[in-house]
Amino acid sequence: MKQASILLVDDHPMLRKGVAQLISLEDNLNVIGEVSSGDEAIAFAVKNMPDLILLDLNMKGLSGTETLSALKRANITSKVVIFSVSDNETDILQALKFNADGYLLKDSEPEELIEKINHAIIGEFVISEPLTQILAKSLRPQNRVSVIDSLTQREVENLKLIASGKSNKEIARKLGITEATVKVHNKNLFKKLGLKSRVEAAMWAVEHKVSH
Repeated sequence: MKQASILLVDDHPMLRKGVAQLISLEDNLNVIGEVSSGDEAIAFAVKNMPDLILLDLNMKGLSGTETLSALKRANITSKVVIFSVSDNETDILQALKFNADGYLLKDSEPEELIEKINHAIIGEFVISEPLTQILAKSLRPQNRVSVIDSLTQREVENLKLIASGKSNKEIARKLGITEATVKVHNKNLFKKLGLKSRVEAAMWAVEHKVSH
């Protein structure tokens, strides 16, 4: 079994050690590095390209979002998941703005943390359960509710399938259209709803009960 490599970035040594010990119990996961600052994280990631970086949000020196931004600019292909005590809406949205691959709380249950890490490694966006409603609410300006009426039937179908986790290829197969047509529909519905990503679209669909 190929082990997924993980870099832990946190300026609290005891927390790093605890998380590393937890991860070490998993046969498919391997902590290859522990660093305490954003600068160290960037240098390590450039050299070792871990599969996943678990990144603290509030650190001395570079913050988590500043580090995340720098990692993206350096074309690091590692998945980067914010790991924080903060459930502040602004912090969550800021992390998403800089294309974080997830946002997990430090008080997560050990089983949930391992499960989310595994999902993030295979490319899924992950977020701690208590944060889903906060995120959904933040993506719902008051004027968006009536906008659903402006969507075509096909755009609504696309939205439902996005919310169910289907890829563009799967949506095309399901609806009997080309993948290029799916992308056009997605572009149109994102524009109408004022959304920027599939994650936002899925959250919007769930919040407005158009996901079934």
